[in-house]
Amino acid sequence: MVSIIYNNTRGYLSVIVNDGQVRGVKLKTTLRTDISVADICEGFVYNQLEGKGLFGLSGKLTIQPEYQRNYIYADGGGKREQAVIHSLLKGYPLGLIYFNKIADDKFEVLDGQQRITSIGRFVTNKFAIIDSGNPKNFDSLPADQQAKIKSSKLLIYECEGTETEIKQWFETINIAGVPLNSQELLNAIYSGPFVTRAKAEFSNSQNANIQKWSAYIKGSANRQDFLERALDWVSKGDIGGYMSAHRNQADITELKNYFNTVLDWASSVFMDIQKEMQGLPWGRFYEQYHANSYDPTEVTAEVKRLYADPYVKNRRGVFEFILGGCEDPKLLDVRVFDEATKKSIYAEQTEAAEATGTSNCPLCAVGHSATKGKIWKFAEMDADHVSAWSKGGGSSSKNCQMLCVTHNRAKGNR
Repeated sequence: MVSIIYNNTRGYLSVIVNDGQVRGVKLKTTLRTDISVADICEGFVYNQLEGKGLFGLSGKLTIQPEYQRNYIYADGGGKREQAVIHSLLKGYPLGLIYFNKIADDKFEVLDGQQRITSIGRFVTNKFAIIDSGNPKNFDSLPADQQAKIKSSKLLIYECEGTETEIKQWFETINIAGVPLNSQELLNAIYSGPFVTRAKAEFSNSQNANIQKWSAYIKGSANRQDFLERALDWVSKGDIGGYMSAHRNQADITELKNYFNTVLDWASSVFMDIQKEMQGLPWGRFYEQYHANSYDPTEVTAEVKRLYADPYVKNRRGVFEFILGGCEDPKLLDVRVFDEATKKSIYAEQTEAAEATGTSNCPLCAVGHSATKGKIWKFAEMDADHVSAWSKGGGSSSKNCQMLCVTHNRAKGNR
């Protein structure tokens, strides 16, 4: 839980998080109740290519400074941006909005850019709401509804502080529960030329490469998923450290080149795209396996064979299994023998062993240890493939034997 406390006497905001402690910084503030929707939308500019609101308030307001996330209220059919407009029409409050005062009569949105962009997009006819079962953009609303929207007053705090104080405040309220994801928060913390250029490349929903990227990476440009993966791969998992080191650089060549190298390598090894490839750790795969040589034709055939194998339960493991030389069947979660089969084979082996005075573990029976004649309990044994699955053996009862736990674990995949 987050509470923003305004001290009217001293004119500052404090952040209180769920343990009751004041955290972050105290910002000098001015409460504004005179700014209307019409004021905000005067000179509103929305960049469709980058998916963000740029300016409003007659050019005095920067709606999406570089530390802010992309506009996401249009995602999911636009239900959230429509809800903002319906709230205005019903006279519901939109909640507090925070501006950062960066100069005399110059502001940037510190918190509330999704709501402001929704309002600006609607007033400039970028989307429609459903009214009485019919889609209506702003210009098709009755005059009284248009006037109600434009005259609605917003509750705004103008905040003043150093860049460090503003960033700390932004970080604190978002860590405490505002739904920014981890990469959006890192973008805010390390905002600068590097983040600006990186977002223009990897967070642009109009980038023609997104379809290719989506075959390997799960997520969306707006929520920074492609940028996060690119940074994760090039930094070997130290995203924050990499962003900190490159924060003031405008050159993202290394980031782009490494990202494209990983995907080009993956597509050269696995020529056919499978849905299970999406979201796999391709950066780790590249680091671990790119020095190995692969025949793409043989790889394709092996993928098809494993996909057709009824005993392979985890298709997502097929790709690393092949990259690793087909030596680790645990990656495939190969279907094991069911309980009925195991009990049936145990009974057969035990009956035969008792008749001959030998162990019911076949490997103990041919050994020279003290267990040569031991009859193991069912719970002390594991089912094993007589012929290993990786060498063509299936998981039928004909290929099942019960071994003592020690021998089964020692046998492995020999």
